[in-house]
Amino acid sequence: MKNQELIPHLFRTEYRKIVSVLCRHIGFEQIDIAEDIASDTFLTASETWGLKGVPQNPAAWLYHVAKNKAKNHLQRSSIFENKIVPELKKNYSDSSEKEIDLSPENIYDSQLQMMFAVCHPSVSAEAQIGLALRILCGFGIEEIADAFLSNKDTINKRLFRAKEKLKEEKIKIELPELQEIEERLKTVLTTIYLLFNEGYYSMSANKTLRKDLCVEAIRLCNMLVENEHTDKPQVNALLSLMCFHASRFEARQNDNGEHILYEDQDKNLWNTELINKGEYFFTRATTGNKISKYHLEAAIAYWHTQKTETKEKWENILQLYNRLLQMEYSPIAALNRTFALSKANGKEEAIREAEKLNMTDNHFYFTLLGELYTGIDNNKAKLNFQNALTLAKTGSDKSAIRKKIDNL
Repeated sequence: MKNQELIPHLFRTEYRKIVSVLCRHIGFEQIDIAEDIASDTFLTASETWGLKGVPQNPAAWLYHVAKNKAKNHLQRSSIFENKIVPELKKNYSDSSEKEIDLSPENIYDSQLQMMFAVCHPSVSAEAQIGLALRILCGFGIEEIADAFLSNKDTINKRLFRAKEKLKEEKIKIELPELQEIEERLKTVLTTIYLLFNEGYYSMSANKTLRKDLCVEAIRLCNMLVENEHTDKPQVNALLSLMCFHASRFEARQNDNGEHILYEDQDKNLWNTELINKGEYFFTRATTGNKISKYHLEAAIAYWHTQKTETKEKWENILQLYNRLLQMEYSPIAALNRTFALSKANGKEEAIREAEKLNMTDNHFYFTLLGELYTGIDNNKAKLNFQNALTLAKTGSDKSAIRKKIDNL
């Protein structure tokens, strides 16, 4: 890997580890300092490696430099605080003398604990995802703004407010007590689920799919499965769901980045390894006695990985959607259900159900209606595709819809 590619790659993989470990060492209230030290470490790497060449073990070099920078900061801070705020002397002396643990075990534990800290229920879901992208995934502010279809100032303010809130709440970098884990996991899983959906239904950067966001969501969920205290059925169900969806990534968009509908996908491009992983985690998800929405969505995603078109397949998907909507209603799930309904009971019934949803601000709604009307009433199909074209946000979506209109 070339030098200009290596540092951005390491920033994505190592920044989160350095910040997590430093935060665990000095406390979440000093997260800004931890981020500054991590960023400054990469700046030093950029300057030094350009002159002296890349060290033999770049990651270890980063850890060593970050550790020294943190120790220097703590020593300076200790002197300052001892003179001005004597009552804090003992706390800072203890921190500066305590060795920073950059062992693989502590790096792993720190990231897992940071996940629970940034997904604390005291901050909004949007802020949780933003913090997760920034601190746990190493995304830049501009990338996060792009993912949220926002601007850097808004994201900076949102993250600043969220961090201030977490400081006020005195959130610690630690796993919750065992009796609290089930409850706190809900928020963590919601954040991971939303992060995956940000990538899977992306409207940012003119892309219909952002695999990088999806991969990060899968990585975070994998960390939960690998820990004995967070390896719960609902966690495995979410990981299974994401593996099934990810298995169809390559078939879901063409070379121009345009979205390809399910029935038009090349099934030979579906990733068998990810389907097998999805099945493995789904089996592990069935060990409990509770069914979460992730179980139902994973089961729906499983049936979508079955290549043979049968009545049983679409009947099962339809029934699973019915259960999902009873458990937790969402307009998007209801819209997706109408596609399964068209496959199970025919287009006419699906059109009646879809039009009841009246999602007139959603281009997926009009795109589906356009598809359902195609071959039944092409004029209505065209009208719906035109409405979808007006609402679509990405160039690739607009291009795909124009092709639908041209083919009528």
